[in-house]
Amino acid sequence: MIKKILSMVLVMAMAVTITSCADSKNGSKVQTAAEVAKNMGIGLNLGNTMEAYSATNCEKITYEWIPIVGSNTPKDYEKCWGAVETTQEAIDGMKAEGFNTVRIPVFWGNMMENDGTYTINPDYIARVKEIVDYCQNADMYTVINIHHFDEFIIRRNSTEKCKEIFTNLWTQIAEYFKDYPYTLVFEGFNEYLGGDQFDESGELKALSKSDAYTLTNTLNQAFVDAVRATGGKNAERVLIVSGYWTNIDNTTSPEFVMPTDTVSDRLMVSVHYVDNAMYWMNQIGGQAWLDYTDSQIALLNKAFTEKNIPVFLGETSARYPASNFASDAIHKDSSECLKIVLDKLTDNGFVPVIWDVSDGFYSRTEGKIKVEFDRAVVKEISEKLSKK
Repeated sequence: MIKKILSMVLVMAMAVTITSCADSKNGSKVQTAAEVAKNMGIGLNLGNTMEAYSATNCEKITYEWIPIVGSNTPKDYEKCWGAVETTQEAIDGMKAEGFNTVRIPVFWGNMMENDGTYTINPDYIARVKEIVDYCQNADMYTVINIHHFDEFIIRRNSTEKCKEIFTNLWTQIAEYFKDYPYTLVFEGFNEYLGGDQFDESGELKALSKSDAYTLTNTLNQAFVDAVRATGGKNAERVLIVSGYWTNIDNTTSPEFVMPTDTVSDRLMVSVHYVDNAMYWMNQIGGQAWLDYTDSQIALLNKAFTEKNIPVFLGETSARYPASNFASDAIHKDSSECLKIVLDKLTDNGFVPVIWDVSDGFYSRTEGKIKVEFDRAVVKEISEKLSKK
């Protein structure tokens, strides 16, 4: 109990030290989930950056805690998967290229003491704040989540213990940012809701479908409850609820239940990669790919759009390698396929956020999309969305 009290005192002290960045153009106005989805446009992930951690043997039970990287500073972790240090100029370049949203995946376990309190390190959250401020300064919507650390916790704990830990973590995060503009959006988790857990012999085993949905629904509810309880702008901030494995088939099942909320029209749902199966089956560009993509979109529309719940594609493909194209592909160019998918997603009112790493789709050192045809695609669609 004493540890929990000290943890909460620390969080409140950290929050007091924050000078909230100036409200962006839309930041001071309360917005519904539908309004946020419309304004988010096309997004880009700041991938392999704040979610990076020492991952060697992380899927083994012997990986008991998070190893230290370098001198144990925030930027050691930020760069440990090959990313460059994030700068205001890099974020400004994203805005100039037509992106209106930045998703910042975060591994909150970095620099955390292994004392059972799950207290977020104040220097680490301060670095996350700096990057959030870069995005807010650029007048961009900003999404932060719990990324990969959700895997660490879920693998090792019961549903009830997970609920306790994530309530603690989201209370700290939400308290720290509770006075930030409404253009800051929280996404509960990444891809691991419903994921495998260690059994008594230390092997990762899949949960039953029933238990997996119970875990998913319980933790999504805990996320919403924890954020709302902190008050401030969090009382009405738009939140993104994560799907079961962020898999479209699993998430559109009736067994997936959206959380109850204390305010109406403030929840979105997150899934990933609308054409994922076709990508790994090397069927990109063919008729099967087109039909599959349309069928996945139809599932999302029926389960969520028709119920006024916006769909957030937290990760979607940026580049399609030649090796992943169908032998009978109709569309044979990566940029062409990117345009097809982004058009389909945005025409249905979804928010597509391209998955990207430091020097992949977008160069964070040059401040531009690397392939000119891709640049033209993003520009064209972002301009189309700005006129709606």
